[in-house]
Amino acid sequence: MATPIGNLQDVSYRAVKTLFAVDVIACEDTRRMGIFLQQINKLQGEPPVARPGLLSYFEHNELRRIPEIITMLLEGKHIALASDAGTPAISDPGFKLIRACVEQGITVEAIPGPSSVIAALVVSGLPTDKFLFIGYLPHKESHARKTLESLTSISAIMKTTIILFEAPHKIIKTLERMQEVLEDKEIVICRELTKMYEETMRGTISTVLEELRKQKPKGEMVVLFR
Repeated sequence: MATPIGNLQDVSYRAVKTLFAVDVIACEDTRRMGIFLQQINKLQGEPPVARPGLLSYFEHNELRRIPEIITMLLEGKHIALASDAGTPAISDPGFKLIRACVEQGITVEAIPGPSSVIAALVVSGLPTDKFLFIGYLPHKESHARKTLESLTSISAIMKTTIILFEAPHKIIKTLERMQEVLEDKEIVICRELTKMYEETMRGTISTVLEELRKQKPKGEMVVLFR
């Protein structure tokens, strides 16, 4: 189930209805989900609704939680999987649980909604007919470099827009690495999408780097290039 990536009003009616209808919500942070449910109640302007149970489900407890969740589902309980923001399983935990459900013959339904990948692509001004999303670059320097080299070839051959994520504390290093591999290519960076300080930066890698070095980068970054 997709949840807003910033603007609370982006939550869908179907998502709200489902969140308060299930028995359990498996989520990355139970505290944040509890606050989110309170906010949704206020946004709807309706009397408080009984809150479903919350179960923590994140990268470091994923394998331990999957058998527990599968057991509950086989017992007839209805469970929603939600990320802190955006869509589960897209650079977030989820696909292993979904795969386990499929193997057990358990029905899986997607409740689509906000996506920073699609939002960034739409506002980037880059071609949208073909795109390749790779998530985060590998942590290891040599692997990240090889990935960028491969992406350069793919983009040139397929004329595809490339999309990746990066954390604010790593963005400058990543752009410096990109400049070495891609030279001074035109890029787009979107940050804080749908939030108060939403910003889209366009230009060569060197000009974007110059801007980011002036102040400490904040907010998750979506980087796009062609």
